[in-house]
Order: sequence, then structure tokens, then C-alpha cells
Amino acid sequence: MRERTWLNRAMHAGFYLLLAASALRLVSRHGPAPRTVAALAVCGALALAYAIGVVLWNRLGRGRLVWLAGVAAVWLVLVVLAPSFSWCAVPLLFVCLRLLNARGVAVAAAALTLVVIAAQLEIAQELDVSLVLAPIGVATMTAVIFWELQRESAARQVLIDDLIRTRGTLAESRHRTGVLEERERLAREIHDTIAQGLTSMGILLQAADRMWAADPELARSHVRRAAAAAAENLDEARRFVRDLQPAGLVDGSLPEALARLCDSAHEEAGPRVRFRQEGEQYPLEPGAQAALLRVAQGALANVRDHAGAATATVTLSYLDDEVTLDVFDDGAGFAEPTPATGRGYGLRTMRDRLAEVGGTLAVESVPGEGTAIAARVPTAWPGGDIPAGVPAAWPGGGDPAGEVDER
Repeated sequence: MRERTWLNRAMHAGFYLLLAASALRLVSRHGPAPRTVAALAVCGALALAYAIGVVLWNRLGRGRLVWLAGVAAVWLVLVVLAPSFSWCAVPLLFVCLRLLNARGVAVAAAALTLVVIAAQLEIAQELDVSLVLAPIGVATMTAVIFWELQRESAARQVLIDDLIRTRGTLAESRHRTGVLEERERLAREIHDTIAQGLTSMGILLQAADRMWAADPELARSHVRRAAAAAAENLDEARRFVRDLQPAGLVDGSLPEALARLCDSAHEEAGPRVRFRQEGEQYPLEPGAQAALLRVAQGALANVRDHAGAATATVTLSYLDDEVTLDVFDDGAGFAEPTPATGRGYGLRTMRDRLAEVGGTLAVESVPGEGTAIAARVPTAWPGGDIPAGVPAAWPGGGDPAGEVDER
């Protein structure tokens, strides 16, 4: 338990003040008598012994009990010579409270109190109840106050220890959370880039294998596209390890990246994919652009792998307060119009990506009539400031004419 430095110093100062006051009283009342000289000599020895303990407190260790016994013995001799020194028992009781257990404190407090009572009765030379009750009251108050301080200190130390443990647990929890978040990010990126790229390469290579004898030139074209897809996916892998923007957004806008994505989806022997832009393009936060592009990649991969569709349409709409991305296909659809979160890892990944930028995902599907996926991302900027280059009517009012880019 941590020592109360200020309280210790106060008690040490009190001991020497009481010692000095008692010595002055002794000299003023009895003069330079032999008994007075002897008492002053013992007083000096007591002061020196007490000072040694204070200075060497940390070095004494278990020897503190021996030091306390020696100081108490010298003090008892001094009280016999001059009863006025009895009130030095208060700081001595404080030392006992610091060093002894509860039973030892009770014995020491009783002994010191009896010595003080006897000394005060000898000075008074007549029985006075106050001379008995006062030392008992002082000893009781000293013990109670000290124990209360010790109890508060112990409670505070327990609280500090709990806070330290909680801080360690919180740091460990944050570390685990960070690890899980990074795993989730890598899983999403692998699903949306490498896994889909490998699927595309597989489709192209299978097509090349089928056409190798009948149309070698077309087969070689498929192989070249597969090699290009491998290089693109390698670049994507390096970028998401460094947590950078998707490669499609580095040198172009979101509509341009989506248009290229739709063209490449059609080239992979998949359904015919059209891209449409509605509304006038305006700047969008990079994270939102990346999320929309990844949603489009995941949706088209689902169309290619599961829908059996002939055509698909990707529509990017710039509205007043949000940007929407709709992917519709005329494939087989499925029974549940709004699948629950987590039905497929792709849908869960899309929802997670959009949630990170404040967006939402809705899925509608009817068996035999295809599937529609709608992603929405808000375009409200922090503090209400509109980035440079955004028309005054965007976002928040007006209805500028939108140009449609259809592929």
C-alpha cells in the first residue's frame, strides 16, 4: 500500500514539536536541576533515535520493529524522568499504526494510553476524570482516523488496480478487434478481386481450350485476356494489401471505372452488360466510390456465376442527396425477394462495405424474372461544405438535366 507522505511528515513534525514544547516546559518550571539535565539528555537521545528511523526508514525493513521498540523504551525512560513528555505518545501511536497488525496496535495503544494517564495524574497530583478520559479520547480518535485513511487508501488502490487491469483488457480487446477488422477487410478484398479474377481467368482459359483447334486466333485472344486479368488482379492484390483505392479509380472517375467493368464482364463470355449514368456527375468521397465499384463487381460476378442471365444493366444515378447504383439482370432470380443478411458472403460483403460509408443495400428478386440490387450512398459532406467543383444545386436542390451514357 502506498504511504501517505504528507501525513508521515506531519506526524514527524508533530513529534519534534511536542518534544520541544515538553523540553521548554521542563526547563521553565524546574530550571537547571540535575533531573532536568538528565531528562534533556534522554530527550536528545530520543530525538536522535527517532531521526535515525525516519532517515533510514526504507533501509530498515523488518528492523523497523526493533527501532520502534528502542524508541518506545527511550521515551518511557524520559516520561519517568519528566512526565510532561508523555504527549509524544500521539505520534508514537501513529508509528505503531503503520507497523503493527490490529492486535499489536490494540496492545500498543492501551500501553501508551496508560502511560499518558499515569504521567498526567502525577503532574496534577490529584485525581481528575478529564486526565483519564482525554488520553483515551485522543488515542481512540487517532486510531480511528488512521484506520479510515488506510481503508480509503486501500479502496483507492483497488480501484486503481482495477482501472489498470481494465485498461490492459481494453487494449487487448482493441488489438483483437483491429485484427478481426483487418481480416474482414482482406476477406472482402479477396472475394471482390482475386476470387472473381480467378473465376474470370478460368472462364477465359476454358473458352480458349474449347476453341484451340477450331479457332486458334480467338483462343489466343482469350489467353491474352486471361493473362491481362492475372496482371490486373496481381496489381489489385498489392493495392488492397496497402489499403489503397481500387485500380479502376486511380486514373479515372467512378462512371469510367464502371463502364470498363461492364465492358470486361461482357468480354468474359458472360451476359451482355450495359452501363447507364443518370444525372450530372459530381465529386464523391473516395471510400464511397470504392464501395460502389466493389458492389458492382460483386453483383456482376453473381450475375455471371449464378443468374444465367442474357443481359444485365448497371445504372449509376447522381441524385440531390445520394448516389445510387442499380444492377438488374433478366436471369433466373430466386424465391426470396429480400434475402437475409449473410445469405451469401457476397451480399454480406456488399452490405458491410456500404455500411462503412453510411450506405444501404436492397435486393429484390422474383423467380424467372431476374434480380435487382440497389445500393445507396449519401452525399452529405461534413459540416455542410460543398467541395470545389460541385454545382451549386448539388447536393440539396435543383433538378439539373442528367446526361445518359449508355453502353
